[in-house]
Amino acid sequence: MIIVMSPRATAAQLQHVIERIEALGYHAHVIHGSERNVVGAVGDERGKFQLQSLESLPGVDSVVPILKPYKLASKEVKAEKSIITVGHVKIGGPRLVVMAGPCSVESREQVMETAEVVKRAGAQILRGGAYKPRTSPYSFQGMEEEGLKLLAEAREATGLPIITEVMNPREIEIIERYTDIIQIGARNVQNFSLLKEVGQCRKPIFLKRGMSTTISEFLLSAEYILSQGNRDVILCERGIRTFETATRNTLDLSAIPVLQGETHLPVVVDPSHATGHWRLVPPMAKAAVAAGADGLMIEVHPHPEEALSDGPQALKPERFIHLMEELRRFAEVAGRTL
Repeated sequence: MIIVMSPRATAAQLQHVIERIEALGYHAHVIHGSERNVVGAVGDERGKFQLQSLESLPGVDSVVPILKPYKLASKEVKAEKSIITVGHVKIGGPRLVVMAGPCSVESREQVMETAEVVKRAGAQILRGGAYKPRTSPYSFQGMEEEGLKLLAEAREATGLPIITEVMNPREIEIIERYTDIIQIGARNVQNFSLLKEVGQCRKPIFLKRGMSTTISEFLLSAEYILSQGNRDVILCERGIRTFETATRNTLDLSAIPVLQGETHLPVVVDPSHATGHWRLVPPMAKAAVAAGADGLMIEVHPHPEEALSDGPQALKPERFIHLMEELRRFAEVAGRTL
């Protein structure tokens, strides 16, 4: 249920509604709007008739059932677009946000060189993996805390906020200490224990769609995070697994407008993991902008041929700079700036 407050409701009346919701055994989630506040009451649906009685409380305009299974992620709860602020960067607003950097942190030289390049090209966030989920146990697994320190050093040098992935609940504390955005990778999109843990973090969560995850399942994974109190969730479409083998995955461009219609959360696209080849990244990045994406995540490496992971899909610096110049024109046509 959502309890819609009157535009003239006082802070005391809002607090009273919250207390009544919690007394009924529900969790209260306040969503602040530009004109009025809405309170989401999440819990066992068998008590919805008790919640309906809250309509008589002072300051309450109406009590409305939420029809979607993903309650807090739904536009039924929050019609306005959520804008997530990371330092000086706003994700979900009129400006297209580009996150760029190497798949894996490999050395200080590599990270610093890449950070300077993506900053100069106009990217607003630096990406890099310190803990790497790999299909083979014998592949490079990342530099771990040393990699986090290098990312933090690059942030200090460039002013770019950083995003990195967490795979294990035991690693959350140390990663949260260093990063600005915590990424949940495609393989962990339905690791519900991990989702609940990061839902208690104070950093924004970047949630990637799983390779076989439906839109509904994707939004329910976001719901796990939101239900724990973390309102700052960014969704990422990174391709799904189909019968096609010409690309690493199949980029589901239709997911962008579908998600924009279903949820208030920002939607970012990762054309690097979706296609698996650098030549395909620029056209898919442009297509994602045309389809309404709020941002892009693009892999950049100074020497892709030497990369310890995902070299074939990484753009060289000069190619990334050229793509950013092209994206500025595409963003303008799509009604955005870059």
